[in-house]
Amino acid sequence: MTNPLLDFNDLPLFDQIRPEHVAPAVDQLLADAEKALQTVTAPEFPADWTAIAKELDISTERFSRAWGAVGHLNAVADTPELRAAYNEAMPRVTTFWTRVGSDERLYAKYKAIDPAGLNPEQRQAHKNAVRNFVLGGADLQGADKERFAVIQERQAELSQKFSENALDATDAFAYYARLDELGGVPQDVIATALAAAQAEQKEGYKLTLKMPCYLPVMQFAGSSRLREALYRAYVTRASELGDEAFDNTELIREILALRQEEAKLLGYRNFGELSVVPKMAESPEEVLKFLRDLAVKAKPYAERDLADLRAFAAELLGISDPQPWDWSYIGEKLKEARYAFSEQEVKQYFTAPKVMAGLFKIVETLFEVSIRRDSAPVWHPSVEFYRIERQGPKGVQLVGQFYLDPSARSAKRGGAWMDDVRARWLRPDNNTLQTPVAQLVCNFADGVDGKPPLLTHDDVTTLFHEFGHGLHHMLTQVNERDVSGISGVEWDAVELPSQFMENFCWEWDVLRHMTAHVATGEPLPRALFDKMTAAKNYQSGLQTVRQIEFSLFDMLLHTEHDASSAQPGAVMALLDKVRAEVAVMPTAPFSRTPNTFTHIFSGGYAAGYYSYKWAEVLSADAYAAFEESADAEGKPNIETGRRYRTAILEAGGSRPAMESFKAFRGRAPQLDALLRHQGMAPTTA
Repeated sequence: MTNPLLDFNDLPLFDQIRPEHVAPAVDQLLADAEKALQTVTAPEFPADWTAIAKELDISTERFSRAWGAVGHLNAVADTPELRAAYNEAMPRVTTFWTRVGSDERLYAKYKAIDPAGLNPEQRQAHKNAVRNFVLGGADLQGADKERFAVIQERQAELSQKFSENALDATDAFAYYARLDELGGVPQDVIATALAAAQAEQKEGYKLTLKMPCYLPVMQFAGSSRLREALYRAYVTRASELGDEAFDNTELIREILALRQEEAKLLGYRNFGELSVVPKMAESPEEVLKFLRDLAVKAKPYAERDLADLRAFAAELLGISDPQPWDWSYIGEKLKEARYAFSEQEVKQYFTAPKVMAGLFKIVETLFEVSIRRDSAPVWHPSVEFYRIERQGPKGVQLVGQFYLDPSARSAKRGGAWMDDVRARWLRPDNNTLQTPVAQLVCNFADGVDGKPPLLTHDDVTTLFHEFGHGLHHMLTQVNERDVSGISGVEWDAVELPSQFMENFCWEWDVLRHMTAHVATGEPLPRALFDKMTAAKNYQSGLQTVRQIEFSLFDMLLHTEHDASSAQPGAVMALLDKVRAEVAVMPTAPFSRTPNTFTHIFSGGYAAGYYSYKWAEVLSADAYAAFEESADAEGKPNIETGRRYRTAILEAGGSRPAMESFKAFRGRAPQLDALLRHQGMAPTTA
């Protein structure tokens, strides 16, 4: 039987990959990669960039693609069998990559390569590679090197378990509500809950902690008791206050201790210092100053937002002492009263097919490409596949392809993300150009009663965000794999293209082409759009300080927190300290936010969560260039789009992000546009 994980002719055979394929494929690919490593590190092998790439990079790229497919399925189609196969193979995979990254012989080969003989893309990739060898422990010796390898393997194991616990704790919860408890809950959510209960042959309406269910219940359910039940379950997931089988508390302690030990082995005082080495920020202190400066600017707006909510709750809702599970409900009611519309009213105009068509239209117009349906093996019937093309000197050229997996379902990790299937690469083995392929994953509610799925405006923004990441990956014109697309881009700059795309969700010329009422087909009325625009910065102060809270907590956790101490409650004590400094909204004492903070404990954002706010400065300033060059009707300037495409998207990681930004904007980034976009710019007399 042929193993689909070993088929590299074209796209992954997602529909054929089974758990039993994982171990044999990993065995084979590890053996091939090991052989290639021994070949290029032999004394007689030349210290030549292309020669090493032809042997080692070809082998490791195949390995990465196959393991990437397994990891992707583990995230979007989890089963006990696949999870077991993934976890069995992961230590061997981690061990191999740790050895490659710290191999003294390979490190010596790269150091012996003369950068003067490389093209600019190769020079940047070479510079990154030498730096990464140092960060990968290549300079360590003896027991330190052995301990470093053990730390890497254990961290990979713990991060995977953390992610599994968060998913399992979310999936394990169900609340079967009576109809009389669901007053105020949107009809499409009620219909989905009824269908879910009936599918299990249960009485009532099945409510879950998945976002398409949890969020509208918290926003719209009139029953405070119902909101409290879901809120308590949500904020205690994967903690000692929930199901003990999924408790992440001890995993957090061990992960932090291992990171601290890793940093000290490499000569850094803490993991925060180690984390920023390959980033735009030059030190944790610079990050902390950035966050605290932003907090000073945002906190007065957050305090005003909270005062508005309290006054409204007391005067019009009869809630004199709001509890944590009341704030979303109060916030939605105040928005409806102040701006005379609700999220549910807006949602009726955002049908998924129309939104996708509108997204494609702006991308095609602005970046001079075309997007059309394509076919490929997929992991679920709801997954779609597309190709991006451009008219070139030799006719229509394939630029890239992408999968779109929009629907929330059980056994699928929550949230939204973009990942790469393969990178653009002028392959050294046959000199052919490999085009990039991406995966765009969201968690939107399915349609009910035969109607298309309806998206909230937040859902639309999420879709544009992930597509921005996808464009960064797919529109690159860089031929060196390690710096093409998102590869090699500093972590705190990688959110620039994604957050940049969110701005278009507030442009009338874009929105009117991507809306059609689910019942009438009528586009979004201009009057409703104007109300949405008026409400755009509603609670932006609260939202900003919330993000600063997460970012500050993350960086302090990896700098000032003593991770070697096993003191119970120390992590929560730090979070309480951060909240006292920057937060304004009271939090429930039983909330265990860190226990499902997958971004920093299993998602690669450790001591890097600040990059969302950091990149917002870049993206807002970049979008300001489009505002400045738009025509009288607000339509974006195509030439500006072309400059953005070539300077930012096409350049990928082939040069420092600051150079790319300056190439587009003509100067360093400024904070003004972000504050203005979020309604927090100081007013002038």
